[in-house]
Amino acid sequence: MNLSIENILLGISILLLTSILISKSLGRFGIPALILFLAVGMLAGSEGIGNIHFDDPGAAQSMGTVALTIILFSGGLDTRWDTTKPILWRGVSLSTLGVFITAMLLGLFVWAITDFTLLEALLLGSIVSSTDAAAVFSILRSKNIGLKNNLRPTLELESGSNDPMAYFLTVSFTFLIMNEAESSLWDLVPMFFLQMSIGAVMGVIMGRFMAWVINRIMLEQEGLYPALSLGMLIFTYAFTSVISGNGFLAVYIAGVILGNRNFLHRGSINRFYDGLAWLMQILMFLTLGLLVFPSHMVPVIGLGLLISIFLMLVARPVSVFISLLFSNNTLPDKLYISWVGLRGAVPIVFATYPMLAGVQKSEMIFNIVFFIVLTSVILQGTTLTIVAQWLGLSKWNKQLKRLELGDEMGYDTKNALIELDLAKGSAAVGKSIVELQFPKTALIVLINREGKYITPNGATILQENDKLLVMIDNDNELDKVNLALGIT
Repeated sequence: MNLSIENILLGISILLLTSILISKSLGRFGIPALILFLAVGMLAGSEGIGNIHFDDPGAAQSMGTVALTIILFSGGLDTRWDTTKPILWRGVSLSTLGVFITAMLLGLFVWAITDFTLLEALLLGSIVSSTDAAAVFSILRSKNIGLKNNLRPTLELESGSNDPMAYFLTVSFTFLIMNEAESSLWDLVPMFFLQMSIGAVMGVIMGRFMAWVINRIMLEQEGLYPALSLGMLIFTYAFTSVISGNGFLAVYIAGVILGNRNFLHRGSINRFYDGLAWLMQILMFLTLGLLVFPSHMVPVIGLGLLISIFLMLVARPVSVFISLLFSNNTLPDKLYISWVGLRGAVPIVFATYPMLAGVQKSEMIFNIVFFIVLTSVILQGTTLTIVAQWLGLSKWNKQLKRLELGDEMGYDTKNALIELDLAKGSAAVGKSIVELQFPKTALIVLINREGKYITPNGATILQENDKLLVMIDNDNELDKVNLALGIT
């Protein structure tokens, strides 16, 4: 077949549609969508039924870098400062000290059981040392897992901010292996602080700059705002990297800063990045599925399984318990955080760095990393809900229908409309609105009663199965509203 642009686009569209349809069909059985995307890529690859020959680590690395940049920024946009602030140092400790300890422990274990040199073993440990933002965000949010004790924002903050540390360790150990005679580990210390400092400062600056530009540029077409933000996002990563900063850290912090400020067209921009992040996840997993040769993994299955078990049951838990040594987390909290050490596409992307650098055992490292990712997503990704229930950490977490008024209308306001269901047995059933201890900053603006819409007043009697459209000033009022309505 002629490799024309039409044929390439046809193949991409078929893979994309197949992945989405399969995830829709099999997702109901608890199989994470990301592993299905990866499987489709492997089936379409040179050793699968699709027979698509793809053996270009450079292209896969470039694709993964772009995808990770967008995924991290999207995750930052969804990070709420009011829920993150109480657990900030907990998340930072896990994403720095925790990643370092995981890399060292796993590296020493690999060095002890294989013929890898110490630097090669530490490189392997570094590649798989971080939890994957794409995997954690997609599984926690798609399954709508409710967790007690602020565990969900802790896990999301850790996964969104720990890739920069893993990236630094991966690139550093790759450099040391290729320049072992001229360099030492001590050379990495000033480089680490320089990269992280520049990345953090650039993230803060660009996050504020993005909000300022979006609110003042006054474009004629609303559809240009997502394109404008995307341009600034790409600039943030690229410019930060050019000036020797950590671009991944910069885009995540920029997303957090922007997401917690008021800016025009928030709703359309958030939806744009939500869809784009999912597209990037799918394309990244498909590309990496195409890149792997399943037959090359067969010789490393035993070794890969042993390393994966050590990572899940020893290295990750030890790093979590040390990182949270001075926190007030309970034993079940720490055990659950230890189990949510999901590895996804990012370690596979990082495994292409030693391949492109020409590290001697790079192909074996890549195959081991790929196997670790498969076991992590299959074993850990499918059991998050079950483990949370076993540890007594799960809670009711119904997804609320929410409309941000400022987002949709372009106003600088935190007001939102929330739809709440008044279930049978609620304490508010049979009471008039005036009898409820409703917070003064909240208001029931509409009632949907069996398909008929009622504009309420103080004398309106609430009935079971009423759907209430409630306007609130901020998220803190939602708990007070639930309390007044008897919703637990």
